[in-house]
Amino acid sequence: MRTLNGKKDMVARWRAMEAGAQDLLGMVQLALADDDDSVQADIAQETAALWSRFEKQETSLLLAGEYDDRNALCALHAGAGGTESQDWASMLLRMYLRWAERQGYEAEVLEVSEGDEAGIKSAFLSIKGDHAYGYLRGERGVHRLVRLSPFDADHARHTSFALVEVLPEAEALLDLEIPATDLKVDTFRSSGPGGQNMQKVSSAVRITHLPTGIVATCQCQRSQHQNKEVALKILYARVLEVQRQERAEARSKLKGERVDAGWGNQIRSYVLHPYKMVKDHRTGFETSAAEAVLDGALDEFIAAFLRSKVGEE
Repeated sequence: MRTLNGKKDMVARWRAMEAGAQDLLGMVQLALADDDDSVQADIAQETAALWSRFEKQETSLLLAGEYDDRNALCALHAGAGGTESQDWASMLLRMYLRWAERQGYEAEVLEVSEGDEAGIKSAFLSIKGDHAYGYLRGERGVHRLVRLSPFDADHARHTSFALVEVLPEAEALLDLEIPATDLKVDTFRSSGPGGQNMQKVSSAVRITHLPTGIVATCQCQRSQHQNKEVALKILYARVLEVQRQERAEARSKLKGERVDAGWGNQIRSYVLHPYKMVKDHRTGFETSAAEAVLDGALDEFIAAFLRSKVGEE
């Protein structure tokens, strides 16, 4: 039913654009017939708006992957470099929250480990919306920041790294069934801020998937039940991702392709000094509007990545 509703919505959007194009054409023909130049500005504005809608819909046609229509779970991890990288990870978290807000998606920080002095060591973010995973899957990889350090008394230039993981949200009944015997559930006291007796009771939850050794923890929610629910969501997504990677590796071996399964090289660089530029090293797309990108303006990078993958998947 979700797939069917998604297809209906897609057709409805194309039909609405078709109607908009017909209305615009009628406006142009009427202006030409009456030799009326007064509507030229309105026609130009309507054309630009229609073209923007068309480009967005055209990009959505590239979302044909197995899980592209799913919600997304994003994990962010600060790299080596202490406070610098932890602050960079928090900047990335804000960037994806702002991107989700721009798209009209629902975003929630499920789990966060605060940095020692500033920023975050890691965070888990849920983004719910139409094709959220399909749009975000190209963000998976290492992100590099070059800037003048706000934490250095000499204001020296620093390079920081952070890892972004993007997982499709798993649907337990459809994607995989995990027997209760395959799960080990441990509870412990939260180490976070001690409100609501969080540090006095064992409300934090750690779940281990015994066959793979995958571990998911959560201690930021208000109750043990909520922590368990979030930990299970994270665990299912990680198990599903492992299975997806195994299938991709099997296909790649048949094709003779190399599969990059590690941190690898950075996928994108964000330079704030001595000049401003954000460049994606996979597609070559770049922009000087670094502040806008860090404020969530990722659509052009996402579109460039999706177009670069046409014919590969």
